Amino acid sequence: MKSRNLFLIAAISLVLPMKAKAQSTNAVLTADQVSWKVTQAGDMHYLAYRPKDYPGTNGQRWPLILFLHGAGERGTDIQLAAVHGPLKRVKQGEDFPFIIVAPQCATGALWENEPLLQLLNHVEQKFAVDTNRVYLTGISMGGYGTWRLGLQYPERFAAIVPICGGGNMIDVILGTWDKGATLKRLPIWAFHGAKDSVVPVEESERLVNQLKKLGVEQVKLTIYPEADHDSWTESYKNPELYEWLLKQSR
Repeated sequence: MKSRNLFLIAAISLVLPMKAKAQSTNAVLTADQVSWKVTQAGDMHYLAYRPKDYPGTNGQRWPLILFLHGAGERGTDIQLAAVHGPLKRVKQGEDFPFIIVAPQCATGALWENEPLLQLLNHVEQKFAVDTNRVYLTGISMGGYGTWRLGLQYPERFAAIVPICGGGNMIDVILGTWDKGATLKRLPIWAFHGAKDSVVPVEESERLVNQLKKLGVEQVKLTIYPEADHDSWTESYKNPELYEWLLKQSR
């Protein structure tokens, strides 16, 4: 019995200091800082379309469509930026009342906000752009880029049209926190194929549903019941899309 008591006393003596240490409020937290600098530079090639009446008269300003292609069109052949989207319609003979700009993403890269914002600044200075009617759209990888850029910088766009894309829910949450009033007024029309085997339709559904819950006033989703990943052909040949865009202004 005596040896057992000695064992218990020894065990308690080991536990008590540890417990006291864990409860100590004397820990010192030091504050410090590190200086950092990031430098990034590069070139972004793009295709540009101007309406047949451009530049117009009396200082006319034109609405702008910024189109972001999908992963398959990355590279160094700039003509790939016109394989799909509004510029494909232009090559087929359609005349649009928009300036259309389609940049090309480098091989192995994803769309990043900062280069796209600098491109947009450049385009708005180079062309007679109505900055209150700038529209952002993209497909697949470009749909993801559209969601990300549009949700983080809603003040730059009159409307966004992400097609078969998706995004991070944190962009939705932070967008409505940090730029809530602007984002809640941003018109959004998303498109997706119900049978999409590359980017599941749930990617668009969850973003649209969350935006509605957070009070975004003009967000809608069109789902094509029989479409797979290519939900862009049907979308971009629909005249109602362009009519809807022209009604949107910041």
